Amino acid sequence: MTHCATHSTLASRANATYIELMAADDLDPERNRLSARIGRVAQVGASLAGAAANAGASRLFGGDDAQKQIAGALRAALGANKGPLMKVAQMLSTVPDFLPPEYAEELSQLQTNAPAMGWPFVNRRMRAELGPDWETKFKSFEREAAAAASLGQVHRAEAPDGQKLACKLQYPDMASAVEADIGQLQTLLGVFKRFGQVIDPTEIGEEIAERLREELDYEREAKHIALYRQMLADEPGIRTPGTIPALCTKRLLTMTWLEGEPLSAFTDSDQETRNRLTALLFNAWWRPFARFGVIHGDPHLGNYAFAEDGKVLNLLDFGCVRIFPPSFVAGVVALWRALKADDRAGIEAAYQIWGFKDLSPGAVDALTIWARFIYAPLIDDRIRTTADGVSPAEYGRREAWAVKEALKVHGPVTIPREFVFMDRAAIGLGAAFLRLKAELNFHDLFAAAVEGFDQAALAARQDAALTAASLRPSPA
Repeated sequence: MTHCATHSTLASRANATYIELMAADDLDPERNRLSARIGRVAQVGASLAGAAANAGASRLFGGDDAQKQIAGALRAALGANKGPLMKVAQMLSTVPDFLPPEYAEELSQLQTNAPAMGWPFVNRRMRAELGPDWETKFKSFEREAAAAASLGQVHRAEAPDGQKLACKLQYPDMASAVEADIGQLQTLLGVFKRFGQVIDPTEIGEEIAERLREELDYEREAKHIALYRQMLADEPGIRTPGTIPALCTKRLLTMTWLEGEPLSAFTDSDQETRNRLTALLFNAWWRPFARFGVIHGDPHLGNYAFAEDGKVLNLLDFGCVRIFPPSFVAGVVALWRALKADDRAGIEAAYQIWGFKDLSPGAVDALTIWARFIYAPLIDDRIRTTADGVSPAEYGRREAWAVKEALKVHGPVTIPREFVFMDRAAIGLGAAFLRLKAELNFHDLFAAAVEGFDQAALAARQDAALTAASLRPSPA
């Protein structure tokens, strides 16, 4: 495609997005404004158009060095825009073989920390959510943010009774930004399609859009917290915050403050401590999945903190939670068992349970390369590190290359939407294990989590827990 055709395509998409935005404009109290969305489309669209033009030029004239430079430029452009599309790029960087290696490496470095907004925004947000007398509802409220990310920021506060609180405030016009960025997502996927990818991104885009919309709803996040408090009630080493319903709205989430140290504070601790932290992380992620079909879909290291000298894990953020059909969990367990037994028919059946369709024998073999990589620590019944002697920088690269080469012949394949956050969370959790240099029998940990697994029993537990938390399952 020529540069002129590229820009023409982008212009057509921008025009279509404009028409959709006009039709969708409403009277949301947050002012989900047409002008804000059009401005966001223009801002992000200009960055992506430039990246697309450079990508086309690179294919014609550039080599590996040029590709690295363009990947860096794309990361810089997305980082500068912040907001939802930056989170999308982070997610895409974890999907195996979706991006060329240099792009996956660059986009995985996008930071979720963003500059905090100042007191005028904080005051406006709190007035809009709690009324003009909002400050009387707190004994104290710190003006400087304790943390800031791509969609909102957190402030320390204190309740009249002395309870320490965390107030999470959503940035203005995020509903506009999300809808605009979802519209631009197809353009971003179009940029990546230029590299002859072997992964069909159709369902990936749908899944990411759904999760982004959910993440904006702080009332839903409060329900996620209630759900996790249920699921982890019998795990004394794992804590979740409580919520203060009178101080929560759709765009303000007030929780109890949990003190703790970041994971980085323990990377030089003794082996026993690092192993204990790893086991806590493992159980916090796998047990809700194995028993209730629920995962925490954003394993960013900033979402964890450890208290009491590493004896307690605090979970801090619940915006991105994925609720799976019980059958999907059954597929995960079935694949683990089939891989252990080297049962090819069982492996193929597990992929079908997951939702992979019309796989050729060669495509099954290609997917199994990646499956064996992801499952390796869970299959190997011995004490080992996650990477097992492979350097973190090289971990997974050989397997990703083998998958890509195989799918060039036997693909492409369409990734089922449920797989997106499952894979993202597994890779993010593995990254934490690598940093901790844990040495554990991960096989035994997983076997304990899925012991006595029964799909019907999980379905009953999930239904009861979701009902108690006033939640519904994620779309299938």
